[in-house]
Amino acid sequence: MTHSHQNLLGEPPATLLPANPEADAEFTAGSTPAEVAAHHPTVSAAWAALAEEALNRPERALGDTIEAYAYARTGYHRGLDALRRNGWKGYGPVPWSHEPNQGFLRCVTVLARAAEAIGETAEQERLIQLLRDCDPDLAA
Repeated sequence: MTHSHQNLLGEPPATLLPANPEADAEFTAGSTPAEVAAHHPTVSAAWAALAEEALNRPERALGDTIEAYAYARTGYHRGLDALRRNGWKGYGPVPWSHEPNQGFLRCVTVLARAAEAIGETAEQERLIQLLRDCDPDLAA
């Protein structure tokens, strides 16, 4: 007789962050990520865009990596705050397929890349595990 062991409590429901139509409208209108971050500092997508710009500069210098790390860390913490306000308990799905979640997940991704670039291996591994926990499809 084979027994399968399953979590009888189940996985928590996916956390879906609310959209921010004002910030989205600014992005659509051509505002820079810095302008959107200044007007909407709680929007992780703005911090993610700033971090990605810094990390993807041609001829990137160490200062650019640290700048990306700082922007991504800010967006990561703003995202954690938003997730908690929306019922997240520190675990459970945060799916990429829900567009308002993407800013937070982009921040985690850039933060992991910047941590790797400065040799912060334990932090990089923790962030990669967080991405896997949030959305297993992001592990790739």
